[in-house]
Amino acid sequence: MIAEMGRFVLLQADVTDNDADDQALMQGRFGIPGPPAMLFFDAKGAELRPYRLVGFKPAAEFTDHLRRVIP
Repeated sequence: MIAEMGRFVLLQADVTDNDADDQALMQGRFGIPGPPAMLFFDAKGAELRPYRLVGFKPAAEFTDHLRRVIP
């Protein structure tokens, strides 16, 4: 899984405060109920919506998903 993650640029939003700014980012901007969520974007910044993950995924399933995002 670590090797697969190396093919991506990771940006992480800390929404642990769950304040108004966090809610605006999660629900307003991205339409997600809360963490954990992983969104994938192309080089131009457009979300690859079919690859969006919300909720926990076991390591093997997550690795398979990453391989589908970038074959």
